[in-house]
Amino acid sequence: MIRALALFCLAAFPAFAEEEIIAGLSQNRVSITADFAGSEILIYGAVKRDGPMPEGSKLEVLITIEGPSTPITVRKKERRAGIWINTEAVQIGSAPSFYAIATTGPMVEVLTQTEDLRHQITIPKAIRAVGISDQAKDAPGFVEALVRIRQDEDLYRLSENSVSLTQDTLFRTDVILPANLTEGAYRVRMFLTRDGTVVDRLERRINVRKEGLERFLFNLSREQPLIYGLLSLLIAVVAGWGASAAFRLMKA
Repeated sequence: MIRALALFCLAAFPAFAEEEIIAGLSQNRVSITADFAGSEILIYGAVKRDGPMPEGSKLEVLITIEGPSTPITVRKKERRAGIWINTEAVQIGSAPSFYAIATTGPMVEVLTQTEDLRHQITIPKAIRAVGISDQAKDAPGFVEALVRIRQDEDLYRLSENSVSLTQDTLFRTDVILPANLTEGAYRVRMFLTRDGTVVDRLERRINVRKEGLERFLFNLSREQPLIYGLLSLLIAVVAGWGASAAFRLMKA
């Protein structure tokens, strides 16, 4: 009797399918050349289901692009005796060189604080600043200053309502990478959420690499620093002499 009742319930109320991200990038490699002025990446995808769409909650999409992370020291300057000097410093364990977030709606509706803590999605969570409270009086203020500075440099961004979602199935967004990119692997994460809870995630990579003259000079500075320094000095001397000669011709 119980088995028959269970079969009836399954037939009357079909289970909703799990949702899965299928996505791609317009390019997964960015070359930094001498005339590099930035790049635009198209991120697109669809939600795969093998059953009825879940009801009663709104589907949201959240996308992050994260550049290589490095330790960084944030210093505080104060004016004393008419001179600006460094008074305090905080060593942050790891901070992304670039970090962009794009969402289908307001962040407070797309993601709960619990899920943010679990997946380290928002900008403050992406910065690893463990154990900095003993380094300065207002240690969290140094992290806020770092975020503010990199936002002004267009290296940290939060773009709400910038991901288009069609019929709860197809999504896309365009992310512009600035000209001052750091070389390395950029991590692209895509999240599906319902009621602020992550139901699926997918990760891709974008490789950013110097090419041509930029690659030659970069390798030279690392492998042959003496030759790189002499070459830089020679270029400066030649440029200075050329400017002086041009100025004399203009006066003649």
